[in-house]
Amino acid sequence: MKKKYEFSDLDCANCAAKMEDGIKKIDGVQSASVSFMAQKLIIEADDDRFDEIMKEVVKVIKNVDPDCDLEV
Repeated sequence: MKKKYEFSDLDCANCAAKMEDGIKKIDGVQSASVSFMAQKLIIEADDDRFDEIMKEVVKVIKNVDPDCDLEV
């Protein structure tokens, strides 16, 4: 399944790169792209575990930038 999400308060390109690297390491994620300029996440992950994977994605985002929110 491939989905697109918007960020609020993603403050720097370095944070976006760290988030992308962390998200790509999550088991079940086929691809992930975090765009600082567009304030978007495009993720492709296993259909049957997608909700579980998205919970892990939110944890990665909060570890990198606690003020940043992903509009799920």
